[in-house]
Formats: sequence, structure tokens, C-alpha cells
Amino acid sequence: MSYPIIFDTDPGVDDAQAIAIALRHPEIELLGLTTTYGNVDINVATRNALLLSELAGRRIPVAQGAAGPLVKPRHPAPAHIHGANGLGNIDLPEVHGRAEPIGAAQFIVETVRARPGEVTLVAVGPLGNLAAALQLDPGIVEAVKRVVIMGGSIKEGGNVSPVAEANIFNDPHAASRVLTAGWPLTLVGLDATHRCVLSPADMDAIAAGQGELGAVLKGSYAFYREFYQQALSIDGCCPHDSCALAWLLRPELFTTARGHLSVVTEGDAAGQTLFAPEGRAFIDERWSRTPLVEACLGADGPAVVQWIVDTLK
Repeated sequence: MSYPIIFDTDPGVDDAQAIAIALRHPEIELLGLTTTYGNVDINVATRNALLLSELAGRRIPVAQGAAGPLVKPRHPAPAHIHGANGLGNIDLPEVHGRAEPIGAAQFIVETVRARPGEVTLVAVGPLGNLAAALQLDPGIVEAVKRVVIMGGSIKEGGNVSPVAEANIFNDPHAASRVLTAGWPLTLVGLDATHRCVLSPADMDAIAAGQGELGAVLKGSYAFYREFYQQALSIDGCCPHDSCALAWLLRPELFTTARGHLSVVTEGDAAGQTLFAPEGRAFIDERWSRTPLVEACLGADGPAVVQWIVDTLK
């Protein structure tokens, strides 16, 4: 079975790992990379997307997108997590390719319209590009096959605030539009990704099978691993963005539930994702008015990591 996807990304150490999967897995047809600010500034995100494709020996369309949030002020890129260059501050080779002449939102619309009912959007950064695509063409809600979002948290709590996950926090207004648009959607958030830890031995196996790209994955991993040792006291990293692809190809490794999502857009809880399980009655109907979606509530972490390693080694 083939999975034609557009991968919306802010590369990013864990984005790089996921892009390597999208470039490598025989069942994934990578139609393009669309870039957004988030882990890095937008120009760095685009450069990294082009570079990673080139290191893998592939020519993948890269369309540059959102440089900041729809409404709220932008927070600085988290250089202490991903490095100033997004890839652990390691030395990087020159990039030879260029981004597409059209922006990310237009690229999404045109690609989905060219293959109605076939394309899955996998978004692993702030959601401004998908929100902009909805603004350009609301009809893509019916034209996409599925939308998979790495972001949010149901019960796990947040990683940039007590309640908010980074991608949703960075642009909660865009997230609100995307998560409630009514298209077939699966949220793969911290409840699942925090169950997965990519160890140093795992990364050694990956690097050995990835050539030039493997050297970048391993070098950037070292920086990311140091952050996780300090932040969560684990020896490794959570491969957040790869989990979105793992769900797409191996959904049986995840525990999911259907329900209604909404996003807090203002105040101290901005970026929090609220999930009302299907059929559960609350004191008011307000939390159950949004379209039904699927949310991951857990994952078989070791099995997900093994799938990542098997794909890349």
C-alpha cells in the first residue's frame, strides 16, 4: 500500500529523523515538504528541508510557508533544544536546491486538488500552513484523505507550559482552525510520543544505514539528547515527529479514542488541547460541538522505536 503525503515541518532534530523516514520508507510517497517557523526561523527550516533531501540523494519539492503565528506574538526559536541551526549546531554542507516558487499553502491546495482523496497531510510543526490552505480553499476538507498532526496533549500535560504542547502553543489560533475543520484527523500528541525513547544505541544503528544523512542525524541527536537528559532525565530523546508517521503506517501500535477537540487560544492556558470523549456527557455541551476526530492516548513505545530503527537502519 502506498501513502502519498505532504510533510509539513519545522526541522528541527526530531523533524530530521521523521523526514529521513519519509524519504526512506518504501510505502511512503513523499510529494513535498512544506516548511514553517517553530523549532527554527522559516529560512532555516527551508534550508534544512532542502539539505536533508539532498543528503538522501532525493529531489523533493520544498515550499516555504508561515514565518510566524496568525495572531499572537512569536516566541523565539528554542535554540537550546535544537541548536541555532536546528540540527544541533553541527557543521552542515552547502545547499544546492531552491524552494518552490509558490508558498506552502498554495502547494498544499494544488497537490491535494491534483489527487483528490489520495493525499495525507502530516503536520509536525505549528499549523499556520494548514490554516492558510483552509483559507485559500475550504473545499480541501473533503479532498484530503487524512490529516495527521503531531501536537497537543490530552492527559500528559504540556512541554512548554503546564498544559500546552509546543506546536499548538506556538500558534493556537491556527491550531484551533485546523483541529476543528471537519476533515478526517488524528492527533498524535505527548500522550503517545513521551512513551517513546530513541536510545544512543538506536541512533548508532540508524546512522550506520543512512550515509551522509546518517552523520547529520547522529550529530544533531547528540545535542538533542543532552537537552532530554536535563529536561526529563532520560538517556535518549523522544522522536516526536516520527511518531506521526508511525501512526500512519502502524496504527495498531497506538491507543486511540474518538472525541471532540478544541484549543484554548488566549490567557495562561493558551495552546491547551481539550478533548471531550465521544458520547460522554458534561455539564455543558460546549466541549462537544466540534467535529469528531481521533486522538492518541498512548503508544507501545518500544515497538514504535523499533519500527523507526528498522525503517532507517
